[in-house]
Amino acid sequence: MSEKEKAARAKRMLVQSLLFEAALPIGGFYLLHGIGLNQWLALTLSGLATVPWLVYGFVRRRRVEAMPLFSLLLIAVGTVLSMVTGSPRLLLVRDSWVFGIIGLWVLGSLATQRPFMLSMARTIVSTKIGEAGAAAYVAQWHTDERFRHHMRVLTAFWGAGFALDTVIRVVFAMTLPVNTVPLVNGLQWIAVLGVLIGGHYWYVTKNGLKV
Repeated sequence: MSEKEKAARAKRMLVQSLLFEAALPIGGFYLLHGIGLNQWLALTLSGLATVPWLVYGFVRRRRVEAMPLFSLLLIAVGTVLSMVTGSPRLLLVRDSWVFGIIGLWVLGSLATQRPFMLSMARTIVSTKIGEAGAAAYVAQWHTDERFRHHMRVLTAFWGAGFALDTVIRVVFAMTLPVNTVPLVNGLQWIAVLGVLIGGHYWYVTKNGLKV
């Protein structure tokens, strides 16, 4: 696969993720609220709109990955709790639980022999050059000390990004008008994600980690 084809495939995956994980829930909320559903029900149903996409990811990759599994679990927990309280703000804070727990898990993985970015690298590289190439790429973890250092630096970078996003989401959920929070959260997540992807791309390019 050429470099151009690899880049196109990566961009396609990013666009799909933004569409189904950000644009669909936001658009779904405003559409459902606009046709008369109350804030709580519109938030609940629009949040569940991401579930088929996450499940499809499991089927497409033929394996269950930790981050989408966390997202599914926390969507379910947040929805059940919101049914008990009936609070739309609790549903908005639910998003911060997802990113907060993911952030803690990412940072916690630094204490293990398989940090977050090593697992993510396998997924990303396999998309570009296949499973065999991905296996060879991550095998550097066992033989190259510099590679291990770079995986840990990238893991810390993404964990800190998720933690920052969590704080921002909680502040927005508790202070802004409920109707504006989904849009603001979506825009700020695109901004945070842009910084994370840009920083990641700069680091892997600088240190010869691209494939």
